[in-house]
Amino acid sequence: MAAIPTVAVVGFPNVGKSTLVNRLAGGREAVVHSEAGVTRDRKRVRCEWNGIEFDLLDTGGIDLDDASEMALDIQRQSRLGMEEADAIVLVVDGKLGLRSGDTDMARQLRPSPVPVVVAVNKSDRPDDEYQASEFHALGLGAPTAVSATHGIGTGDLLDRITAELGDLAPRAEVDERVRVAVIGRPNVGKSSLVNRILGDERVIVSDIAGTTRDAIDTDVEVDGRQITLVDTAGLRRKSKVAGTIDHYAQLRSERAIERADVAIIVCDAAEGVRSEDLKVGDTAMKAGCATMIVMNKWDITETDIDDTRARVNRKMRLRPDVVTCSALSGRNVAGLISRAVELADRAAQRIPTPALNRFFAEVVRTTPPPSRRGRRLKLIYGAQTEVSPPRFKVQINDKRLIAREWAYHLENRMRETWGLDGVPLVIDYIPRERRGEG
Repeated sequence: MAAIPTVAVVGFPNVGKSTLVNRLAGGREAVVHSEAGVTRDRKRVRCEWNGIEFDLLDTGGIDLDDASEMALDIQRQSRLGMEEADAIVLVVDGKLGLRSGDTDMARQLRPSPVPVVVAVNKSDRPDDEYQASEFHALGLGAPTAVSATHGIGTGDLLDRITAELGDLAPRAEVDERVRVAVIGRPNVGKSSLVNRILGDERVIVSDIAGTTRDAIDTDVEVDGRQITLVDTAGLRRKSKVAGTIDHYAQLRSERAIERADVAIIVCDAAEGVRSEDLKVGDTAMKAGCATMIVMNKWDITETDIDDTRARVNRKMRLRPDVVTCSALSGRNVAGLISRAVELADRAAQRIPTPALNRFFAEVVRTTPPPSRRGRRLKLIYGAQTEVSPPRFKVQINDKRLIAREWAYHLENRMRETWGLDGVPLVIDYIPRERRGEG
């Protein structure tokens, strides 16, 4: 396997290097290894962007005017990091502007044999991008405005880094397998449904509730896509399983949900969607699973499916799709996995930032947020920061102006616009930092 390239992140103290490293790495602080025996260790963090892997090397702040023993040691360690790097990111503080320390660093970096990218951090608002322009004077090419705190511009920075690495960065082996967990209350027909999908008796089916105590993984291929189908034990109220062997089966089912991309919640059509089913759906939502509801045993009931869908939409924030099937007869089973894969793909989509901000403007225009004490919520800028499930950061004028019902309206409009019914959405509202603060 080709060596993973290294990108050294350097800069003056307190410009936000470590915060930026953690943001670029997805906030995981996934330490690969720490080089022991130095006053200030250099921390490696594995990063992946668009299938390309590299290591970010977080270094100590460099102040060339500081002659203290610790400062000199940090400078030595940072230089060692730059010498082993395949690319360098120079982080500067956009709020403080161009400083002599930045100029001194740039003077040392200009002769560097590896590419150097300038990241102008603390550009927390769209109109702060003008701050980046003065850093052209460093002579290191066009700077990139970013906000490590809010995630603004980090995708553009990662694009720049991977472009500079070129062929040095090996393509990560991306596991495109979709994990589909079949979950629900005991004895609603989960194992029978899995067996019908697989076409054979791979899991034990019994009329006795709770037969399946382990989460059972089965790899299949559907329409050219690799799928892992997970049959789980029935989920019960925690008070009912405390102190019993079923407690551990419950834990394994919950872990299986956490590892899944999509949860198929199986309900007994004859009983309808019960409060316990809704709690199972809530468990899946909190785990970040895209969710669909399958009304099993539909061939032996006369329940009104439209009433069922209306109840689910009222009770479940995800607004999952509700479909009917019969594991016994095979009715409507064939397309379930294809629908689950389609749902996983929708959860993995990335919405372009310009389209997202046009959408926000249109929602505010057609349905303005309610005013409070003469003030109204403003959506200043938004960007998607994660997928599966999708996560968005929206910069606003004042968090106290958020009305819960209007926030739900915005979320539902997003589901309608981008086909995200059944997909958990996370929207982080970030209040704009007032000038003169911080």
